[in-house]
Amino acid sequence: MATFLRAFGRFFTKHPLAGNGLVYGTLYVGAEFSQQTITRKFLTDPPQDIDRPTLARYAVMGTFIYSPILYNWYKWLDKTFPGTAKRIIVKKLLLDQFILTPPLLVIFFTGMSLMERQSSITEECRQKFLPTFARSCLFWMPAQTLNFVLVPPKFRVVYVGSCAFAWVNILCWVKRQKMLSSN
Repeated sequence: MATFLRAFGRFFTKHPLAGNGLVYGTLYVGAEFSQQTITRKFLTDPPQDIDRPTLARYAVMGTFIYSPILYNWYKWLDKTFPGTAKRIIVKKLLLDQFILTPPLLVIFFTGMSLMERQSSITEECRQKFLPTFARSCLFWMPAQTLNFVLVPPKFRVVYVGSCAFAWVNILCWVKRQKMLSSN
């Protein structure tokens, strides 16, 4: 195990974007997989198979879309606002929650709708954005406080990925909620 961890550490140091993408994408898909396991295997009678196309969409979103955005965002944020002084942490929190999060939610809902080939790629976003953003504030503000105070910058995306495992379970639950009829 120690050999594996050293090799991963070297890979992560040499290829931080790819390392972050693999970890974040795996955790992102893991959250959807856990949601499907609960809802499709335990809460339905008879149990249903895992929806692999949905897992693939979460893999695309987590590995190739969110991960590079987060990697570059935290790199910029830590360079622009170095340190862990209280006022720096507050700036990072506010920027993260009110500048980065809204576009990420729009990307999530519209990107998933696009990959699902929905007739309207914006309808779900319009209906679910505000309640999801409110939940996001409750979840991410404390999580990001710990991130900016305790986590070394090179591990920010991994930490966020670990938190995102819980957060994406919330997003998956929100995504599964029925939309109001647009009639």
